[in-house]
Amino acid sequence: MSKEIERKFLVNGNAWRTLAQGVLYRQGYLNSAKERTVRVRTAGEKGFLTVKGITNGVTRSEFEYEIPFSDADKMLSGLAEKPLIEKRRFKIPAGSLVWEIDEFLGENAGLIVAEIELPDEDAPFERPDWLGREVSNDPRYFNSNLVRHPFSQWQV
Repeated sequence: MSKEIERKFLVNGNAWRTLAQGVLYRQGYLNSAKERTVRVRTAGEKGFLTVKGITNGVTRSEFEYEIPFSDADKMLSGLAEKPLIEKRRFKIPAGSLVWEIDEFLGENAGLIVAEIELPDEDAPFERPDWLGREVSNDPRYFNSNLVRHPFSQWQV
């Protein structure tokens, strides 16, 4: 079993856009219960199946497996909850860590979130100028919740 320790933030401005090329991600949930999520995803030309446990603070168990792209594509089309999560992901190195910026498309267009995976919950990390408010503990920003409550339907 592996653990995912992830902090999530909103993004301010556009300065980050010059730092990386984006890759198209499509993902859907075969199970989006908060106790366990089962996600299928395509990232560029690769497919993945991921199982995650309940989030405890910023930590949760995670199991991820590469699967054939065609299998992932079929699961997204026929089995996944709708709407699918579509986004462009930009990976920006920050020392030994990597910021992943997700610019959401479709039903979640307008939402831009930066995530960083940490080796432990108290690990220090660089906070770039474009980093906004932390939303790690706000369940509205969990991808599995964006399926049921897309950003386009939020009351701002």
